[in-house]
Amino acid sequence: MLGPIAGGLIVAYLHWRVIFFINIPVGLLGLYLVYRHLPDYRADQSHPLDLIGLILFGSGIGLLSYVLEVFGEHTLGWPVIIVLLLVSAVLLTGYGVRATHTAFPLLRLALFRIRTFHASVSGSFFTRLGIGGIPFLFPLLYQVGLGYTPIQSGLLMVPQAVASMSLKMWMPSILRYLGYRRVLISNTIIIGLLILLFATIGVGTPLWLVVGQMFIYGFFTSLQYTSMNTLVYADVTEEEASGASTIASTMQQMAISFGVAISSLVAVFFIPTHLPASSPEMIHGIHQAFLVLGGWTILSAVIFREVKSEDGDTVSLHKDLPTVG
Repeated sequence: MLGPIAGGLIVAYLHWRVIFFINIPVGLLGLYLVYRHLPDYRADQSHPLDLIGLILFGSGIGLLSYVLEVFGEHTLGWPVIIVLLLVSAVLLTGYGVRATHTAFPLLRLALFRIRTFHASVSGSFFTRLGIGGIPFLFPLLYQVGLGYTPIQSGLLMVPQAVASMSLKMWMPSILRYLGYRRVLISNTIIIGLLILLFATIGVGTPLWLVVGQMFIYGFFTSLQYTSMNTLVYADVTEEEASGASTIASTMQQMAISFGVAISSLVAVFFIPTHLPASSPEMIHGIHQAFLVLGGWTILSAVIFREVKSEDGDTVSLHKDLPTVG
């Protein structure tokens, strides 16, 4: 959420290539904090790396992501796209088969038999497909559609980050009071409706209204991330926690990547490609992308119906409070 702000400052005062070097100091700081503060959970005997599984899964996901990225650019013909999708499907299917026949798979797909894990990871993936494209669409709307500078575009993302961080302290109380099922179902629908409302932002929209929408959106997305990320570990054992974390983080990164690709694909679909698009045409295409992503997010709430009212009580302590409703 703070990325657009840093990106705007870098583009305005430095060179856009500097953006790609930001990960170096951030990564070094992360390594330092990990080694200094996290316990060493390594087992006495580490498991060998599933190299074949890594190649199958990594190649399949990478190829699928590539196809989604170039699909909207019309740089590949339909026969090539179909072939690449088939190759990706074969690679991922091959990994699925290998994961069930090897002692130490790269990703332990057997964890999906745990209902809360399956619901949280699957729901998180499909919900993030809608949410993941928003940080891509808004700078596009602000800069290309509305004519704001990169710094102004980055600053308009601040309300979302402020709401996400400042209201984090209320998240445990909300989960404790309502429980995971109520929060995930209702909150997913609310986020979808907020994304639909983004399609009303145009040239004449008051700035205070844009800021207010982003602040409210930041609060509910923060609640969504907290709920989905913590429910993952509700019913996994200590021995399964590492595998659960690997799958959850992998699915999150996949969903973010696919979300950006899908949002750009939808926007391009509604923007004329035979000539440079004007600002109104660009705004119209982005608005249509908001409508598609918002509708998709609302539909993804269906997955969380798998969560039962008592699920996650050991994490949220909801069971210690009177039943709501």
